[in-house]
Amino acid sequence: MARIENCFARLKKENKKALIPYICAGDPSPSLTVPIMHALVRGGADVIELGVPFSDPMADGKTIQYASERALIKGMTLRKVLDLVNQFRGENSTTPVVLMGYANPIERMGIDTFVKEASDAGVDGVLVVDYPPQESIELKDKLHAEGIDTIYLLAPTSTQERIQEVVDNASGYIYYVTVKGVTGTKKADAVKVASKLPEIRKDTSLPICVGFGIKDAQSAADMARIADGVIIGSRLVIELQQAGEKAPQKAEEWLGQIRTAMDAPIS
Repeated sequence: MARIENCFARLKKENKKALIPYICAGDPSPSLTVPIMHALVRGGADVIELGVPFSDPMADGKTIQYASERALIKGMTLRKVLDLVNQFRGENSTTPVVLMGYANPIERMGIDTFVKEASDAGVDGVLVVDYPPQESIELKDKLHAEGIDTIYLLAPTSTQERIQEVVDNASGYIYYVTVKGVTGTKKADAVKVASKLPEIRKDTSLPICVGFGIKDAQSAADMARIADGVIIGSRLVIELQQAGEKAPQKAEEWLGQIRTAMDAPIS
């Protein structure tokens, strides 16, 4: 838990907001994933969300669905994703890495095995889209015992009961989904998001990071003014896929523009 907690503590002292890019492990190719992760750090990433490819990613739009398909075709598995994290840790011992995925690969591996191997690899947080708090108590307890944070989703439709369940079980940060629907399909509305976050903040001191519908530097900057962190995925996945073998260079360049916009003084 220390890496994520320390990251947000540092950002608070620096009066900055977290920039959290999402990439799908193995896309555009397994050999490029670790170089892309390092490039994202150079571009200004504070935390990296590393997607675990899955055949039926129900919360994701076509962009990430296709990225998962490409990665699976190239042989990516949960164990290989953990191997990539371990490789990344060979050169970077400070940037938090959060795995984002679905329950099936974890259950197939076995919870005990997954938790041990995730800890050994240097994973800092786990977000399992289809594991709501009340159905993931065993996983949460075992992850926390190994110092790994559990991150949960909240959405515009979340009830007060669901908000309370999440804040009672989450650690690291809370992921607020800015739009109704799947990733990469709608543009986030900063005004609507700003009206919802106080309802969550009154019950937790955890950072609240926002994702879905953040497509460019301007929308990232708008969200950085109201949230503790900005998560950006689908647009980045498109940029990397189009860049091919030059994906690491593109990752650093493109994310650097987002970082610059987020850190710019409000005019």
